[in-house]
Amino acid sequence: MLKYCLKLNAFILLLTLFCLTTTAGFASDKKGVLKAGAATSNITPPLGQLIVGGWKPIPATQVHDELHARSIVLDDGQTRLAIVLCDNVGIPESVFDLAKEQAHKATGIPKSHMLLASTHTHSATTARGPSKVIRETELTEYQKFLANRIADSIQRALFQLEPARIGWGKVDEPSEVHNRRWFVNDTSLLTNPFGGIDRVRMNPPRAHKALDRPAGPTDPEISFISIQSLDQRPIALLANYSLHYVGGVRSGEISADYFGYFARIITRKLNAENQYPPFVGILSNGTSGDVNNINFTEKNGRRYKQYEKMQEVAEKVASRVQEAHQKITFHDWVPLGAATASLPLKLRKPTPEMLEHFAKVTSAPKDKSQTRHSREEIYAERIAGLKDAPDEIQIPLQAIRIGDLGITAIPFETFTETGLELKDRSPFAETFTIELANGSFGYLPTPEQHRWGGYETWLGTNFVEKDASTKIVTTLLDLFQSLKNEQPSTQTK
Repeated sequence: MLKYCLKLNAFILLLTLFCLTTTAGFASDKKGVLKAGAATSNITPPLGQLIVGGWKPIPATQVHDELHARSIVLDDGQTRLAIVLCDNVGIPESVFDLAKEQAHKATGIPKSHMLLASTHTHSATTARGPSKVIRETELTEYQKFLANRIADSIQRALFQLEPARIGWGKVDEPSEVHNRRWFVNDTSLLTNPFGGIDRVRMNPPRAHKALDRPAGPTDPEISFISIQSLDQRPIALLANYSLHYVGGVRSGEISADYFGYFARIITRKLNAENQYPPFVGILSNGTSGDVNNINFTEKNGRRYKQYEKMQEVAEKVASRVQEAHQKITFHDWVPLGAATASLPLKLRKPTPEMLEHFAKVTSAPKDKSQTRHSREEIYAERIAGLKDAPDEIQIPLQAIRIGDLGITAIPFETFTETGLELKDRSPFAETFTIELANGSFGYLPTPEQHRWGGYETWLGTNFVEKDASTKIVTTLLDLFQSLKNEQPSTQTK
């Protein structure tokens, strides 16, 4: 009897160890079949529409390179996700909502499981309406066209679904990211259009003697997801880099900026040209609301021809991704998940002092001899546009899970500090943020950056309460935790 009990206990122990081994991780045993598809849709608008990347919109007169909506659809056998990046400076929530509604009707993918974002090229014609905080009820013809093409790209990517493998990695490229907000020791560089003095200046004169130190960090990390067929044919690659647009276009020309160049270069570097279905390369914008590629400590940098610098940056980013790509681990199956939240945020309102200041600006005769801030009239118009704004708006927030990778989606031009905090506090092994996702509500400084002032904090550039970034981080971490706690389903459709 004793011998029988000992054998039975040994059997139970072996069975327990076997179960623990086979369920220890999502990569140890396939729970389903991962499928993936990718596609692009042309979203280039007609000539004559306004390019809004500068202080004053100008009509488009030429197309240097076409604009696209680039899509990936993933399916783990139970959950489907769609991620779409659009070559645009910023697309309002109402347009994305229409695209999601149309895509949902065509594909059945839940709207909560679609992450739609803008790259933030400054040389695309506008998809924005007159206000970033007053929701539009009537869309323009281009906005309707854009929504249709985004939905089309998701439907086309779904049509390309095939068994696939997925992996992710990261690599640093610090040479092209510089914080553009600086503490300076000269008050003449710190005036603002509200008649006050800031502590921080955006884009100060290069190598100026008054430069003190950058007002925030940078994030040199390039995160990426790579998707292959089972026979290792590249399907798509989605990268993420926290760098603003590069610029250097001819006036009036439409361009996808370095995001478009990256898509073409990474295709070549992964030997994915001339294949069917076509490979789709995508570069998303990380948390770059206070970062560009100008080294302000250098007086005279190299003079670049038009489009040359953006090609150089794209080549660097793609080369670094190609190097890191050789070391990543691919998985035949990973669990997928998505979670969303609608966060109420109060809108900032003009103070009586602001209203009085701009009343004087608009009523005063234009005297060229009078010293005035160069942006006073622009911000007078922006402040006037807030008179019909609501007291509160609902902000769409989203978190995506791909195995042990987490992606957050924020509908603002987000400061790097926020992205770094999300990476540091995320429950997932790897994390990155896509900004201007599911909407476009202006800049998102941190509370401390608000105290220092500067362009990104001015009312009319930023619209929401000053502790909004703190509330957004808390909400996104809660969404992450809910995804982390979910048990991957073993069922298939």
